[in-house]
Amino acid sequence: QVQLVESGGGLVQPGGSLRLSCAASGRIFSFKAMAWHRQAPGKERELVAGITNDGSTNYADSLKGRFTISRDNAKNTVYLQMDSLKPEDTAVYYCEGEFFIDEVGSTWWGWGQGTQVTVSS
Repeated sequence: QVQLVESGGGLVQPGGSLRLSCAASGRIFSFKAMAWHRQAPGKERELVAGITNDGSTNYADSLKGRFTISRDNAKNTVYLQMDSLKPEDTAVYYCEGEFFIDEVGSTWWGWGQGTQVTVSS
């Protein structure tokens, strides 16, 4: 079993920055991929950014240039640096992760519990 724990959310003024963290722990053999999603009130969950085991990244087109995903392999942790935040970035941000849990390629996939980001003056 693998656990994903997000942190770093909070209240920030428009134009400010936040860095979210998602730490994975448990039965992890190696990293496969992780991603950040968000869900605003009354809206569907949407992909924000993702990163794979070879370091490739992808972003929602509307967020390119403001958000940056990165990872610390040694800590099995993924970060989301969010800059120039806008009120419309207000949402619950969820971490999604997929990991190899043994040497024969078995995988685990799941979600974290989410962290609230509120952008308001």
